[in-house]
Amino acid sequence: MLDRHAIDQTKLDAFVGKAVSDLAAGYSGVMISLGAKLGIYRAMAGSGPLSSKEVAERSGCAERYVREWLSAEAAGGYLAYHAASDTYELLPEQAAVLADEDSPFYIPAAWNVPGSMWADEEKSLTAIRNGSGVSWGEHDRRMACGSAGFYRNGYKANLVANWLPTLDGVVDRLNEGIDVADIGCGHGHSTLLMAEAFPNSRFHGFDTHSASIEEARGHAEAAGLSGRTDFALARATTYPDRQYGLICFFDVLHDLGDPVAAATNAADVLAPGGTVMLVEPFAHDHVADNLTLSGQLYYAASTVICCAHAISEGGHMVLGAQAGEARLAEVFRKAGFSHFRRATETPFNLVFEARR
Repeated sequence: MLDRHAIDQTKLDAFVGKAVSDLAAGYSGVMISLGAKLGIYRAMAGSGPLSSKEVAERSGCAERYVREWLSAEAAGGYLAYHAASDTYELLPEQAAVLADEDSPFYIPAAWNVPGSMWADEEKSLTAIRNGSGVSWGEHDRRMACGSAGFYRNGYKANLVANWLPTLDGVVDRLNEGIDVADIGCGHGHSTLLMAEAFPNSRFHGFDTHSASIEEARGHAEAAGLSGRTDFALARATTYPDRQYGLICFFDVLHDLGDPVAAATNAADVLAPGGTVMLVEPFAHDHVADNLTLSGQLYYAASTVICCAHAISEGGHMVLGAQAGEARLAEVFRKAGFSHFRRATETPFNLVFEARR
């Protein structure tokens, strides 16, 4: 039984405040998703203060709903409210996060992920109770869409401009022309960013999720890159051997049931002098150092997404989304790589270079 006399009232009040704040954030996520999908943020961007009627007219929505939504957003700090004129304004900094779909800070698409997590709750309850897995394809469709949307703009801002140049000699080889494998390519955003930047190279995306492969092919066709890219269903241990000059794992190695086997296969199909680029969620090696806001996101996602998929693939080594550099280096050492180094990092990612 809980000993209520042992409770420090000040600490309890502070923790209740935190819990309610997190609850309000969950409510806000629904509002953010609605605002993005209804085009309300886009309608407000760059327009200065607007009344609820003006916002409703610009977005084509019902004013009474819009009025309540605007107040919810203002209460959460997602809009500015001007009491004197009873108007609402999407500030430039807010627009970069909520209205500009090409901004590296754009967040609304990411709210599809917790939407899927809630929809998949029964599967997660069963898996956690009995130790079974939940594969990527078993999740609600919002999981793939939300993950692709969350990672796309970060990759767009960093992959070609900041990450690839930190890998020894890779940009020169891409300019000359090599075969590149993108393992766990998802919707193909990372593959297509590289294909657009390096027209002399050939890019091959592989994934086990058929719906994502179809999305990737559609994106390639829309971008006019179908001629230099191809996307196919394959596991991280079964894709064709083309003696790749570059093999990429973008936020996927920790999802695999046997990351050592995946790294070993990469070593086998890598061309002489070729490079593996490993991008993983930012993490320190010890739990105590990962008790941060990003750690909270990654550990939560890892519980019901990353670990669940790795277990569905046999769970030989379930790294989780906060694997850390030491464990990742050990994976590549076991796979026969003699060179492994941290090339660069962002607040959300670690980027590694590995060679045989």
